[in-house]
Amino acid sequence: MPTSTTRRGRALAAVTATALLAATGCSGIGSPADGTSVNGGNANSTAVPKNLASQRLHWTACRAPSAAEGGGTAPSPLPGGARWQCASMKVPLDYAKAGGKTIELALIRAPARDKARRIGSLIFNFGGPGGSGITGLPSFAADYEKLRARYDLVSFDPRGVGRSDPVECKDDKQLDAYYAKDATPDDAAEVKTFTQGLASYAAACEKRSGSSLPYVGTTNAARDMELMRKVLGDKKLYYFGISYGTELGGVYAHLYPKSVGRAVFDAVVDPSQNTEQGSLGQTKGFQLALDNFEKDCVARGAACRLPGTTPKQIEGFITALLARLDKKPVAGIGNRKLTQTQATNGIAQALYSKQFWPYLEQGLDEADGGNGALLLALSDAMNGRDEYGRYSNLQAANTAVNCVDSKERYTLEQTKAKLPEFRKASPVFGDFMGWGLMSCSKWPVPGQWVHPDVSAPGSAPILIIGNTGDPATPYAGAKAMSDALGKGVGVEITYHGQGHGSYDSGNPCVQGAVNNYLLNGTVPAAGTVCR
Repeated sequence: MPTSTTRRGRALAAVTATALLAATGCSGIGSPADGTSVNGGNANSTAVPKNLASQRLHWTACRAPSAAEGGGTAPSPLPGGARWQCASMKVPLDYAKAGGKTIELALIRAPARDKARRIGSLIFNFGGPGGSGITGLPSFAADYEKLRARYDLVSFDPRGVGRSDPVECKDDKQLDAYYAKDATPDDAAEVKTFTQGLASYAAACEKRSGSSLPYVGTTNAARDMELMRKVLGDKKLYYFGISYGTELGGVYAHLYPKSVGRAVFDAVVDPSQNTEQGSLGQTKGFQLALDNFEKDCVARGAACRLPGTTPKQIEGFITALLARLDKKPVAGIGNRKLTQTQATNGIAQALYSKQFWPYLEQGLDEADGGNGALLLALSDAMNGRDEYGRYSNLQAANTAVNCVDSKERYTLEQTKAKLPEFRKASPVFGDFMGWGLMSCSKWPVPGQWVHPDVSAPGSAPILIIGNTGDPATPYAGAKAMSDALGKGVGVEITYHGQGHGSYDSGNPCVQGAVNNYLLNGTVPAAGTVCR
């Protein structure tokens, strides 16, 4: 079945690395035009319950991540020996009934090194939606060690994610079967199986998590961050959002422009696009990344393991391999085979970072020879499956948030009509992404908007970083976000690089601009270009 790649964050890169070691051993959102009550009250309601704003957090040693968060061990001590700290924060399930039922959000923090010069808490969201901040922040802590000089580094599992009232749908064995199914049906029988699969998945989510589904959207997550800011004792929100985290940050800035302190948006989601536009843009983005991978392979000559002396020939090899897998899967991991859907998913996952290009090359070569283990491992990483066959709730939360955010519901007829344009955009990803338009077609909860309102007049400057080679959040999204935030708010920086995101590339220009702003308040010149 199609796996949504829309608005995905770099948190998956760490999951990918884990899966590779074991194996080789977006829909748009925005405020409803009629102000209807969705996701727990009026979309423009920004009230934060006073009784919850005064709650005290009890920070304790962090336990190992739960299976829903991806599993693993408790986070290792920080440089200098400091320990990670974890806590739970109560938030209203429904902000329209602030005195009603509450749920608990899981938080994690790394205390600032220089207590005397501490600025406050720097809150991270690594994307998804569905990525766990409890596992994400420790995974990338080394990247942000300079920022820890003056900030408590803080992240969290948003509502519906990981340890925070997680959305649950199918069990592990059911998910193995679900993700192996054909996501690009070719005839009436396959279309029936495809649509029945979507209905079955949605029904399972409703059965196991129905009471939570209306409240997991981005608006409520933004409200949760405002409550978090107050509970943490910060006068302003200091924020670092990656991928979907930029969309969450934009919605927060719209709701609470006067609360924005210093904020950075990296790998920026285009807030002006609806579901179709976002999916088509992402299709082109992944095709661009694949083109760059193929050019790199050709440039290495005989060292490249893939057949062909031109990028077009390598692409032909890939499309032919996928066509063969559609008819006959090959051996994968254990008794699981590599299907066309999983292979396409694996290729997309490897394009999130240039460091995984060698694995993509190896995986394609081995799959051509009948061994699909590496591509299957990449696909498993995308889907949140560990080497023990346990799934995190990454994709369940991803679907739940996407579908409660977006009010668009594509019919079979509408989807078929869109397929030619998607196929033109990419011979590898077109069908896969085109059929993915139907991901919310059977969802039991109505959506909120078509695309997000992120206008934030009166907000402090927000750094907007666009990567020209980003497959998942194409470069044009950075300017669109900057424009939508409003004059004097978005400050755009361009990075000429590859992969999803910019700061984690290690580029000194990007990191210098971000660090100088977050640590010293120095706003870089708009239009700064880093190479």
